[in-house]
Amino acid sequence: MKILKSAISYQLSAIRNEKGIALVMVLILSLISLVTMSGLMYMVTSGTQVSGVEKRYSTALEAGRSGRDIASLVFSARGNPYNAGEAALIDFSITASATCLEDKLNKATSDWDPSCQSSLTIDPGSAGTYDMTFQLGNDPTFAVYSKIVDTVEGNSGADEGLIKTGVVSSYPGEVTVMKVSYLYTMEIDAENINNPTERAKLSVLYQY
Repeated sequence: MKILKSAISYQLSAIRNEKGIALVMVLILSLISLVTMSGLMYMVTSGTQVSGVEKRYSTALEAGRSGRDIASLVFSARGNPYNAGEAALIDFSITASATCLEDKLNKATSDWDPSCQSSLTIDPGSAGTYDMTFQLGNDPTFAVYSKIVDTVEGNSGADEGLIKTGVVSSYPGEVTVMKVSYLYTMEIDAENINNPTERAKLSVLYQY
């Protein structure tokens, strides 16, 4: 009987013993701290990665916008606006055939030569999928590819030569208003030469 009472008394004292609770609490608090720190490190790392991606995309986007401005010069000049020296500075070249470039600049899409490329897709590895290419920037250097995919004739009438023929008096400050000749839809692909994953694509509607 005494042995039974002693066993019960030992069990009760073991249950009531709080010597191990401190260790358990320390382990729980350590686990919570570890989870919190892991979450903070993940957030900081992810934020840095996202910032880097946004910065690289912004650079590619600026290259694409600059490419848009250069392509518009080609439209305004009705062809290549650069001499050999200027073209060499940006490694500018027109890859479209003379026939296709002339059709794209001066005719509605339905009147283009059947061989002219009108797909929205640009493959930097295939010169037949874009009309012109050039390079911008230095470290990093971006290759820009552009092409006209659609041409729509404007709805303004042709110039009838009324100015300076008695209808309007000649005046040094007069401005000759140009008719809306064409609306061009063009695709632009700008990408880092050393890292093609850094790229930006633009679709531009240009009026000339």
